[in-house]
Amino acid sequence: METMKDIKARFASAKEGEYNALFQHYENDERSGVQKLIQQYRKKLDALEKERGRTEIMKEYEHKYEHLGYLCGIDEVGRGPLAGPVVACAVILPKDCDILWLNDSKKLTAKKREELYDVILDEAVSVGIGMASPERIDEINILQATYEAMRQAVSKLSVHPQLLLNDAVTIPEITIPQVPIIKGDAKSVSIAAASIVAKVTRDRMMEEYDKVIPEYGFASNKGYGSAAHIEALKNMAQVRYTEELLLHILYKNRITEDTHIKIERNLFSRQKTEERKVLIMRK
Repeated sequence: METMKDIKARFASAKEGEYNALFQHYENDERSGVQKLIQQYRKKLDALEKERGRTEIMKEYEHKYEHLGYLCGIDEVGRGPLAGPVVACAVILPKDCDILWLNDSKKLTAKKREELYDVILDEAVSVGIGMASPERIDEINILQATYEAMRQAVSKLSVHPQLLLNDAVTIPEITIPQVPIIKGDAKSVSIAAASIVAKVTRDRMMEEYDKVIPEYGFASNKGYGSAAHIEALKNMAQVRYTEELLLHILYKNRITEDTHIKIERNLFSRQKTEERKVLIMRK
């Protein structure tokens, strides 16, 4: 008689199409562990079937416009945070794309986003990334900076799309036909894929910034106005004021900014300064 270890190994190594045969083979095995294992894999199959149905619904726009040629999903991340850049992504998926679990990046765990990021980059026809720095946001405002990042993303595609599927917006200065879709990252697999790649790209950048200036907790808050982030802003604002006042007294006009302060100021755009002040005052 096979041991539970052997049976678990058979199920673990089996492909999806082989599960039903395994269910039939072990259905008369009276051991509770075997029956629990069968139930576990039946639930797994049911979950996959439901996910395929959900994903198919999310292909509505892709099916509607597939006759046009390459369809490109576009989304951005970073309009809401107090610190960091806005990042946009353009993704062209193959017509026969069968990637499961694509969804609005905010509805996915960080682990699932990372997994899907690799799958998307492996299977996509083309992926383009664009971004606008806090300084650029100051120059042209957050909305225009978002449009600029989106145009950059499209320009970096290796193939020319015939239609853009955008999350809610119509991007100015682009001649390619566009379809804005409200909450598109939850309604289109192409936009969802762009949402995930943009989110992972920006999150990784903020984690790198955290290594340089850990005081603000960027690795966890990603620049968003969390309670801990606001508290850090209050504390560091007082520290910075005291430090710069002392430097001014000691060195007068010979002060030079070190890399730490330069990076910090580059992360926080002047446009968002008032937002931070309001949030700090509310605490």
